[in-house]
Amino acid sequence: MLVNFQSFVVLVLISLLTACASSPEPGSQPTRSSGGPSEDAFLGRWDVTVKSPSTQYPSWFELSKEDGQLKGRLVGRFGSARPIATVRATGGELVLSLPKQYEKRSDDLSFKGRLVGDRLEGSTTAEDGSPLSWVAVRAPDLTRQGTPEWGDSISLFNERNLEGWRPRDPGEPNGWSVKNGALVNATPSCDLITEKTFNDFKLHLEFKVPEKGNSGIYLRGRYEVQIDDSLGKEPDSHALGGVYGFLTPTSIPARKAGEWQTYDITLIGRRVTVVLNGTTVLDDAEIPGITGGALDSEEGAPGPIFLQGDHTAVSYRNIVITPAKQTP
Repeated sequence: MLVNFQSFVVLVLISLLTACASSPEPGSQPTRSSGGPSEDAFLGRWDVTVKSPSTQYPSWFELSKEDGQLKGRLVGRFGSARPIATVRATGGELVLSLPKQYEKRSDDLSFKGRLVGDRLEGSTTAEDGSPLSWVAVRAPDLTRQGTPEWGDSISLFNERNLEGWRPRDPGEPNGWSVKNGALVNATPSCDLITEKTFNDFKLHLEFKVPEKGNSGIYLRGRYEVQIDDSLGKEPDSHALGGVYGFLTPTSIPARKAGEWQTYDITLIGRRVTVVLNGTTVLDDAEIPGITGGALDSEEGAPGPIFLQGDHTAVSYRNIVITPAKQTP
């Protein structure tokens, strides 16, 4: 019995010493075996701002899981949403890699970031290889409650001059002028932006493009509804009636190049309805995020209407907006 009792005491002492050795020090927190948050912490939509010492531009990406594997898509400074080739999230660090699209570079794009509180902070490189920093916040849901009460309609173009509009970049050529009561763009030119900003609204306008013409209208300065010489084309998000790179119209009831056409666009939160030449081609569709060329990635803020001017010639008239009285 004495031997058994001594053995029992030894076992108890060993257990106590093991427990003490494995216990965290006072004030310390246990860590995940991965060394950081799980990869699920990175899932969702992110509004990105990329910064250099002299300038900044918006970007966007979305991460999801399919069959347990991370996947995603990204919108860069220009161009459309594209698949992310490689997504890695280990030890609290996120790494995204994808081929170039319109970027003038020889290597792939690479974004590295880490969760800092409720946002991401990271680094990437410019086309010339110089370092850039970036921050990302979760994109707002923008779901509205109830039906908007519409206010008074506002004419954004007075058919005489450019009052109420400004160039996106005063340092770039401005090809916009008024001819025969129409707002006309001749390239080379910069984009043209309203001085007023808006939340939810209904927008009516008429437009005309030449053969092979290409332009676009940015809603809140962030979501491009495409303008294109699209007669005879199959529906595509990059063609007339689409939200560039995201939403494909159900049909393209386009008219011939050089003829006046109409858009009636309703934007409520991030849901859009597009009526092209009297036919609804997008019906209460969700816009996932900003499109390439956006002014910024601050999706929760009001924004202007802006007309793309750096592609081809385009003409506009009868530009009328009806804002919601308040955002629910």
